[in-house]
Order: sequence, then C-alpha cells, then structure tokens
Amino acid sequence: MVETRKVQVTGGSTFTVSIPKEWATENDVSAGSVVEFYPEGDSLFLAPTNGEERTEGSLDVTDLAGDELTRAVMTMYVSGFDIITLESSRITTDQRRTIRQATQSLVGLEVLEETRDTVVIRDLLDSAELSIHTAVRRMRLISLSMLADAVEALSELDDDMARDVIQRDDDVDRLWMVVSRIFRSTLRTPKAAEELGLPREVCFDYQSAARQLERVADHATKIAHLTLEFEKPIPEEVVDALDELHEEARRIIDDGMDALLADDSDEATRLANEAREGVQVIDERARKIDELLRDLDPARAQLLGLIVDSVSRSADYGGNIAETALQKAAPTP
Repeated sequence: MVETRKVQVTGGSTFTVSIPKEWATENDVSAGSVVEFYPEGDSLFLAPTNGEERTEGSLDVTDLAGDELTRAVMTMYVSGFDIITLESSRITTDQRRTIRQATQSLVGLEVLEETRDTVVIRDLLDSAELSIHTAVRRMRLISLSMLADAVEALSELDDDMARDVIQRDDDVDRLWMVVSRIFRSTLRTPKAAEELGLPREVCFDYQSAARQLERVADHATKIAHLTLEFEKPIPEEVVDALDELHEEARRIIDDGMDALLADDSDEATRLANEAREGVQVIDERARKIDELLRDLDPARAQLLGLIVDSVSRSADYGGNIAETALQKAAPTP
C-alpha cells in the first residue's frame, strides 16, 4: 500500500522525511539504526543494514531424490542463498552423491559440512566479483562454437566432435545459473545492482539474452545427438545448404549480441534491425533445404529436417536478442 510523506527541512539545509513505522518494525529498524540509500535515476531506494552479508536457507530433503533433489539444490542456488543447509532425519548415500554432483555443476558452490542428518553447502565466490556482463559474453562464445561444431560434426560425421559438443552444454548451463542468480539478487536488493555497477534494467536485458543463448546451446546439443544416429554421409548439396543456413544464423546471433552490448544507441538499433531482417532470410533458406530433403530416404529426411529446424530456431533466438537490444537502446521515459 502506497504511503506518502512530506519532505521537511531541518537545520535550515537538511531535507528529512519519516519512514512508515510498520515497515521499520518489520525490518528491525529503530532509533539509532543505520539504513542505506541507493539512488537509481529519479528513484531512491532505502534498505536496512543488518550487518549480515550472507544469506542462509534450509530445505528438508527427506522425500527428494535424483533429478528432483538436483533441481531443489539448483533452485536454492539461483534464489541467492549463500549458505544452504539440506536436512533430513537421515541423508542417504544416494542423496549425498546427488548433492555432490549438483554442487559440482554450479559455479562457486562447495560442500562445507556433512553430518548424519545435514549437508551444508556454501557459496565461496564474492558476489562483488561476479560479472553478469562477463558471464553473458562467455555464454555467447561457447554457444556459438557449439553450434558451429555441431554442424561441422554432421557434415563430416565426426562422432567425437559431436560428443564434445554435448559435454560443453554443461558449461553453458553453469553460466546460465550464474546469470540467473545474479539477476535475482539485483531484484532482491539494490545493493547487488550497485556492486555490479549496472542498472537493474540492463541486468534484465542480459538475463533475457542469456536465456536465448542457453537455448541455442540446447539446439546445438540436439544436433550433436542427431548426428550420432547417421551412418552414411550426408549428400553434399544438403551439407552446403546447411552450412549456409548456419552461417546466416550465426550472423544473426552475433549481430543481436553486438547490438545488445553496443554503447551507442544508433549503432545498436542498426545492428538489431539487421539481425531481425536476417530471420526472414533464414526462413527462405530453410524452405529450400526442405525441398532438397524430399528426394532422400524418409528416415534420413526426418532427422535432417529436425536439424534444419534447430538451426532455424537458433536464428530466431538471435532475433529475440535483437528485440531486447532494441528495447535497451530505446529512450527511457
């Protein structure tokens, strides 16, 4: 519920305003308490200072196992807890193994303590050292290299390269979790955004782009899995067409990311519009490849059709990044 306060002047030069008593009570703010102010544009955020920099959370894992337990650990991590205590009347060996695997798949986490009924996990990274900008740039490099290698593995039927692409998907997933964790922390407290040195709107744009890059990596992984099902070489004309389709998709994603990271709004708008126009070219190329597949064995044609779809969707994700870049470059009210 919105409350209003009248700004007053004390001592002839100091502006003062009272804070709602109910809010102060709920947040243990009283006479002598220290609070923090964070300016952001025409807004000023107020937050209590409790001296505790690390957040703790606990979770009962009695009925959790396998993927469900893994997702629970990841959810606690993304939610922003620095110390996570997993509790049960007795944590089984399988649960401990799953917890360790989940911890190893997340950046900065380490098992700090284990007892019969608890496992304590702690984030060892200083949040001030985490860079959402760096994480997104790294996701861009990995996801694009995965897509390129997946298409090359298909062209050459290189199973080793295909398996390498599949393994690299874990790297992108780890970075995606980091980006999500950082973004949620900026929503929870203005201090996190100040430590990053970025407005929360920009953090949102980066998180949106990271989601698209994670999907590009997923489709590269899908292409790699499908590649392992081929035993005979792909017709050269289909290979050439797929290479051209991939090159156009890569350009769209690159232009979208360049637009998102551009400091100049005019340059960002130009690159973003070029990326969006490229999506139409992708659709035309995909239709031409579909025509080539009609002469192939139905089973092979179906697999190749799925691969064409994955490359096309990757381009669409680049178009989505371009849309985000246009919003970022637009004037703010």
